[in-house]
Amino acid sequence: MQADWITAFLLTTAAGLSTTIGALIGISVKKPGSQFMGFTLGFSAGVMILVSFVELLQAGIESTSFFTAHIAFFAGMILFFAVDFFVPHEYIGQQDHHKKSSSLMRTGLLVALGIGIHNLPEGMATFVGTLEDMHVGVAIAVAIAIHNIPEGLAVAAPIYAATGSKRKAFFWSFLSGVSEPVGAGLAALILLPFLSPQFLGIVLAGVAGIMVAISIDELVPAAKSYGHEHTPILGFIFGMMIMALSLHILQ
Repeated sequence: MQADWITAFLLTTAAGLSTTIGALIGISVKKPGSQFMGFTLGFSAGVMILVSFVELLQAGIESTSFFTAHIAFFAGMILFFAVDFFVPHEYIGQQDHHKKSSSLMRTGLLVALGIGIHNLPEGMATFVGTLEDMHVGVAIAVAIAIHNIPEGLAVAAPIYAATGSKRKAFFWSFLSGVSEPVGAGLAALILLPFLSPQFLGIVLAGVAGIMVAISIDELVPAAKSYGHEHTPILGFIFGMMIMALSLHILQ
């Protein structure tokens, strides 16, 4: 079931602004449990990898050709690698919290900038995936929303620790998530005028590459850093199973 661009934009916005959930956690009493975070991040990675290979890359192959779709797929991976290389960012579990306030504030702002830039291609992925198939778009949006929660936490916690201001912590976390609907807006402006079936197939294959890179480079390592020995892989398997089952039901 295809969706219109307004629905795609709203889904992308909802996924992006889930950073505010992380912000609320960051300014509340305590962090979520490590087993919970490890499982949910693993779950998100499983969803994104399965939908990338089974649905998005396959759609690209069917719309263009095996060779063209895979060129687009690897181009998507390289694009994300370039963004990650030039603008790295960390999750809250990877940070040192025994820093001075000025250093914590700087850390929070740099993480907000890094996450904001990283979220641009994620916004494009959700937007384009929703245009192709509403159900796929919802699955991508949920997966991205899950992994945006610790990103929001990564921004809010050091800023709150540095300033004592819940308002500032929430604002910067919110701002880091806004880049996802911005990415959707850029996708709409740039892609919609050229959105033939063949071009959409290339874009979907590229989005698959971006999502696989996000999962391998960010979600799986973050899940391992949060989770106990087996919770990340259990979340990963369960995420794949749920995504596979939902795709089967929607056929």
